[in-house]
Amino acid sequence: MAMLPTAVAPAPQEDPYRSSSGGLSNNVPLIFRRLHRFQQMDFELAAWQLTYLCLAPKRVYRNVYFHKQTKNTWARDDPAILILLSACLCIAAVAWSVVYSYGLVGCFKLALLMILRDFLLVGMVVATIFWAFSNYVLLAPPTHSTAADSKVEWAYAFDVHTNAFFPLYLTLYLGQLFLVPLLLKNNWVCLWLGNTLYLAAFGQYIYGIYLGFNALPFLIRTELLLSPLLPLFTGYILTLLGFNVAKHVLEAYFGS
Repeated sequence: MAMLPTAVAPAPQEDPYRSSSGGLSNNVPLIFRRLHRFQQMDFELAAWQLTYLCLAPKRVYRNVYFHKQTKNTWARDDPAILILLSACLCIAAVAWSVVYSYGLVGCFKLALLMILRDFLLVGMVVATIFWAFSNYVLLAPPTHSTAADSKVEWAYAFDVHTNAFFPLYLTLYLGQLFLVPLLLKNNWVCLWLGNTLYLAAFGQYIYGIYLGFNALPFLIRTELLLSPLLPLFTGYILTLLGFNVAKHVLEAYFGS
């Protein structure tokens, strides 16, 4: 007697973004889990965002709420901007290596330092601080019209750092490069120029952080995020008495 064919249930496909240890990989922001998917990255949109982060940064945050409605997340899920920023830092590393006569190995190490430490590691620390601060201090009191998931995502906090980092990159990693001969001179005008450059760079960064969190409709008192501007400006005034910030930073970064 012939055996009747039986339907075999297909084996469940493993989620490529889920680790074998359970949902551990789900704790990693989507933007990092998609770093290898180059064909799906929208580099044109990322380049547009980088451009408007310098020209009209508020415009970049206008579509944050729309992104939440369509993809149920405040944070971007396309890592194209991370790739572009890393490429920009590599270009800066090459340029600084020429200025300080670094070899190929030194240039490679400098690029890794700029990407892994200056951008990613510092960004993770900054994102964690502002993520915790915004969720514990800036959240609006819950109401019947407030969504249950109205909390700041860590990935969004890192997004805000990423957006704020680019103007700082243009000022300190590129703009400062062309002013090195002046910044290292021992006179007050060059001291003022270098210190003002750093004031502008970190002032832009703080303002960028404020814009990012101010775009979230469920946060209040976001003006508190501008409070670091006061000690920043106070320190700037004090350094004009004779402390060359640019000279000391460059000596610490590249050696004397």
